[in-house]
Amino acid sequence: MTALMSALPVILAQPTCPGDQRAKDVLFQSTCNLCRESHKTQVWLCFLILSFLSPFTCAASVPDVTEVKICLNRLKPAIEESCKITSLRCYMLELIMVAGEEEIMNNDTECIMDFNDTLPTVESVVCPPCEAYSLENITIFLERLNTLLENMATLANT
Repeated sequence: MTALMSALPVILAQPTCPGDQRAKDVLFQSTCNLCRESHKTQVWLCFLILSFLSPFTCAASVPDVTEVKICLNRLKPAIEESCKITSLRCYMLELIMVAGEEEIMNNDTECIMDFNDTLPTVESVVCPPCEAYSLENITIFLERLNTLLENMATLANT
């Protein structure tokens, strides 16, 4: 039994990963050299311990990413919503500027300004700043704004 006890530190100290055949050979030889002088039962016990520990030593070195992936999937919508609010604020500011340049002051302009005032201020390093959006003609601008509003309305209803 002494040989078995002295074999365990060798088993735990050697890396035994599938791609590292040399480490397995050294591990098996060191352990078996200790067990050779023992009875047959102890040799089988040494072999059995090697069989059981070999697959688990590599599995323990790779962290389980399942929980992190679940957290990421739950975090992703919040980040995306934050960026949509930031984009919407950019569109509203641009729309207010266009209305001012065109000197359009009516109830619709007031509606846009009131809506802009209700938007939360989101400071994010992840979302692109307003300057990052390309300037297009007013038709494309309004289509993109409308698409963004539809997406946000869909998200709010789900």
